[in-house]
Amino acid sequence: MVKTAIVTDTTAFLDQDMIKTFNVYEVPLSVIFDGKAYREGIDMTAAAFYEKLETEQALPTTSQPPVGAFVSLFEQLKEDGYTDVVSVHLSSKISGTYQTAMSAARMVEGLTVHGFDSEISSAPQAFFVQTAAEMVRDGADATHIIATLQQLKEKACAYFMVDDLNHLRRGGRLSGAQALIGGLLQIKPILHFEDGTIVPFEKVRTEKKALNRILSMLYADIDAGKVTRVAVIHANRPDRAEALKQEIEAYNKTLEIRTGYFSPVIGTHLGVGSLGIGWH
Repeated sequence: MVKTAIVTDTTAFLDQDMIKTFNVYEVPLSVIFDGKAYREGIDMTAAAFYEKLETEQALPTTSQPPVGAFVSLFEQLKEDGYTDVVSVHLSSKISGTYQTAMSAARMVEGLTVHGFDSEISSAPQAFFVQTAAEMVRDGADATHIIATLQQLKEKACAYFMVDDLNHLRRGGRLSGAQALIGGLLQIKPILHFEDGTIVPFEKVRTEKKALNRILSMLYADIDAGKVTRVAVIHANRPDRAEALKQEIEAYNKTLEIRTGYFSPVIGTHLGVGSLGIGWH
């Protein structure tokens, strides 16, 4: 009898209700401050991470899960009677997590692991996980699930607004001069995922204009009937994220809309104060 498990990583930042409802399995990535590693959601909460990020002088680094973490999980799933796994992960262009999961899959006999590179992360990645879990609940097989996720990938959108250009500078993504000029001009770059990589989309002056630009793209897709789920994602700005959620709900009350943090690993790249909206 076929029995399928759903596996993902902690950058999807699933809420506990979803994990319990759909019995999803997570493998944590880590952030490293001053040589000490903290596993997302286990050793450090998102709120604690952002508090620490604001006080640390050195930018933290990130680390993918060790292959042994996936091997142990896959072995346990096999012992629990699972025959198949759908393993959904953040973009392979920004982390080796997907490749590590696939390497672990080849080490475990008697279990078929179907990998899915979301080419994105955070809440849009969670959308894929939720869809896969719902399909398992409804009796779909892993091959059909992967095919459906591939179709959804073509429709997924996510745009991020970075609050502090100096954070991008510290991470090597902007020169000091660019950050200084951008800061003086109040430039709030809009970023998005393109071919699995975080790249600039537009440079906009002021946060309000940046968010209005993202909302205009969302509303255009809503009006075209292309949107069923929306997520507002934030780097330690829960009040602003909730306000954006309410603004979107006022525009369309039929959508499933949630708020959540950028996980610490993604927050390391974007910085405190960043905001994003994802939909599909």
